[in-house]
Amino acid sequence: MMAANIHSPRLIDRLPAVRGRLEAGAVLARHTWFRVGGPAEVLFRPADSEDLAQFLAATPADVAVTVIGIGSNLLVRDGGIPGVVVRLGQGLAGITVEGATICAGAGAAGLHVANAARDNAITGLEFLCGIPGGIGGALRMNAGAYGSEIKDVFTATRAVSRDGTVHDLGREDMGFAYRRSGAPAGMIFVDARLTGRPGGKEAITRRMAEIQAARQTTQPVRTPTGGSTFKNPPGAKAWELIDQAGCRGLVRDGAKVSEKHCNFLVNTGAASAADLEGLGEEVRRRVFEATGVCLEWEIQRLGVAAGRSVTEIDP
Repeated sequence: MMAANIHSPRLIDRLPAVRGRLEAGAVLARHTWFRVGGPAEVLFRPADSEDLAQFLAATPADVAVTVIGIGSNLLVRDGGIPGVVVRLGQGLAGITVEGATICAGAGAAGLHVANAARDNAITGLEFLCGIPGGIGGALRMNAGAYGSEIKDVFTATRAVSRDGTVHDLGREDMGFAYRRSGAPAGMIFVDARLTGRPGGKEAITRRMAEIQAARQTTQPVRTPTGGSTFKNPPGAKAWELIDQAGCRGLVRDGAKVSEKHCNFLVNTGAASAADLEGLGEEVRRRVFEATGVCLEWEIQRLGVAAGRSVTEIDP
């Protein structure tokens, strides 16, 4: 049900015609791995990058636009997200191969990109099979795991700004750092060129199997979760600090700190977004008291809390 504090029945009528799909009051919990969160005032699923660019160019400037991808590293608050939520899905999930370069849409899953690289005997992209999420989000946060990061294989991307202008960005434009990029926040990545090097298909397959086995052994992959909750502080590991603070298995209503990997929060089945965010803040408080380290959220938190007005949105 659409939250009253963000409901604007006329917003969808102010938006331009699209080739993709516009949906008012879309339930975002269906699109996030946590399976929680309020609705989008309007959800837009573009047919392709041109559809997205034309939509942004014609959408009134006062309409807020928020972008989500596969929803793996995302917590949508219970009051939902006002304005338009753009979901980068199948319309931007194409994958092609040019030599040792994979050209992938922003909506393509990292696993699918890794599979394409394997099938074409391209090594260097195996780590993507261990990162739950899409290429667009991976670019925004310089996603990494198992010894590699997006910046290690990145060649170029196209992005669309809020006014619908398409930009070609190279490595120097991205400003990659640990778990972030320096590209303007308003840019929406629509594709990426990721370059590996020729390799042996059998060796690539073995490495991917090792990564996937390690992930299943050490992470709660079979429960609703959002991936790594906090960034590793310089010279330390977030999970070790959380464990040291006695937070492994900590519970807040339907939310729980995973006992398998304590840098993961899980929805035990009845959690709200407020439960999960509140538990995360409690973990941060306890870690700071125990170690003096202030953990930084890695999971992106969007929208408004239940019962709050649009003007009270958190930055």
